[in-house]
Amino acid sequence: MSGGANPKVAVLGAGSWGTAFSIVLADGGNDVAIWARREEVASTINEQRENTDYLPGIQLPPSVSATHDVERALSGADVVILATPSQTLRGNLTEWAPSIEQDAVLVSLMKGVELGTLNRMSEVIHQVTGAGPERIAVISGPNLAKEIARREPAASVVACADESVAKMLQARVHSPAFRPYSSDDVLGCELGGAYKNVVGLAVGMAVGLGFGDNTTASLITRGLAETARLAMKLGANPLTLMGLAGLGDLVATCSSPLSRNRTFGEKLGQGMTSEEIYASTRQVAEGAKSCASLRALAERSDCDAPVATYVDDVVAGRMTAPEMMDAILARGIKSEAG
Repeated sequence: MSGGANPKVAVLGAGSWGTAFSIVLADGGNDVAIWARREEVASTINEQRENTDYLPGIQLPPSVSATHDVERALSGADVVILATPSQTLRGNLTEWAPSIEQDAVLVSLMKGVELGTLNRMSEVIHQVTGAGPERIAVISGPNLAKEIARREPAASVVACADESVAKMLQARVHSPAFRPYSSDDVLGCELGGAYKNVVGLAVGMAVGLGFGDNTTASLITRGLAETARLAMKLGANPLTLMGLAGLGDLVATCSSPLSRNRTFGEKLGQGMTSEEIYASTRQVAEGAKSCASLRALAERSDCDAPVATYVDDVVAGRMTAPEMMDAILARGIKSEAG
């Protein structure tokens, strides 16, 4: 891994979160090269110093540049941030892998589980690049892109199986407005990040149906219990789910109108179909894609997952939002600890 006064980080993905995290990296003392899928987005970032498509009105630091040439973005970067939609990672990374520096650390900002394979993003990264666990990290927490871009105070978790790499990344992303904590529980951080999107959809549906805080608080709490149940069954540290990558991210996603997943859920609650919602926005609600894979992962693990199950049914059009709420309340009563 290279060093220097201004080490280079490549951010692959110029959406709202990739762009916002570029500001964090720049504030942490890194030179940042953003790769944009569309050439006009890269040109706008370089010429106007803002991403007008995804974060209009947010000025980007001088140390952030953009390019449509992925080889140029990756050249000399000792840290590569992956910030694409989770379901496109495998295809994209297959193209990018030959251009990644041999010892670069690969960091996932994505919060999803791959459809079909049921792989977490770190597993996809390993399969495509051959990188070992000491070169794969995830960053997860209550990080709504617009607030991060506005440099509102926030915290997050940097997880890697290699503690020294987690701490290196922690130092690289630490800035006056962004406080990172380190962890070695990659599995827990990834599952917390993916599952909170599904719970956010359920909470959004409740809001769209006109229900209040009792309903949303109940869904958040039972959603967290469901997340922890599956994560622990797969070997995660239960404390991770009580922390920033679990409860913290869940609260932010479920309570904020800035959350794409909650907004998607609200529209479902108001009677729109998934196809109508997809057609109305260019933003990706990861939970709408990952609910099916998380449901399948829970079923494979013999883990009770009513929230993921019912949300998947609503997103797929097999159930309406009111029917989901009725189904949750009609479930057999049991111990809370069960």
